Amino acid sequence: MSYYDIFQGENERLGEKIGEKSGDGASLTRAQYVALATFRYELRRFMAFSETAAHGAGLPAQQHQALLAIAGFDGEGAPTVGTLSERLMIAPHTATELTSRMVEADLISKVPSAEDRRKVRLALTPKAESLLADLSAAHLRELKSLEPALNAALSRLTRDRA
Repeated sequence: MSYYDIFQGENERLGEKIGEKSGDGASLTRAQYVALATFRYELRRFMAFSETAAHGAGLPAQQHQALLAIAGFDGEGAPTVGTLSERLMIAPHTATELTSRMVEADLISKVPSAEDRRKVRLALTPKAESLLADLSAAHLRELKSLEPALNAALSRLTRDRA
C-alpha cells in the first residue's frame, strides 16, 4: 500500500476534510489543498524559469532580483542598501556584499545620498538596464503563459473559501 492510498483513504473517512485548520479556524478541503499545491507549483515553475533566464544572461539569480528591485523601487528617491535588504529579504550585511559584487561587475553604481551622507543610493548602469530590459521582457512572456494556470488556482482557492 502506498502513501497515496493511505492518504486518499483517510480523506474519504474524513468526508474530504483534512484535519488541519486554516487561519480562520475552518478546516481545509482536499480541493483547497490541491489548489494551494497547484498555485505553489506554478510559482515554482516561474522561479525556475527566472533562475535559468538569469543564468543564461550571465547573472546569478540574486543579482537579477536586485536589479529588478532597484529598477522597480517606487519609494522616494533611489533605493538604498537597506531597501535592497528589505526587498530581497536578506540580512543587511548580505545586501552590502551583494551590492559590492554588483558594483565590481559594473551593474550598479553607488551615489551618496543628498539628504543623509551616511547613506548611499543605488542606481543601475546602462549595462544593467540593458540586461534587465531583456530579462524582464522574457519574464513577462513567461508570466503570460502561466497566467491561466495561476488564475485558475487562485480562483479555486477563493471560490472554495466562499
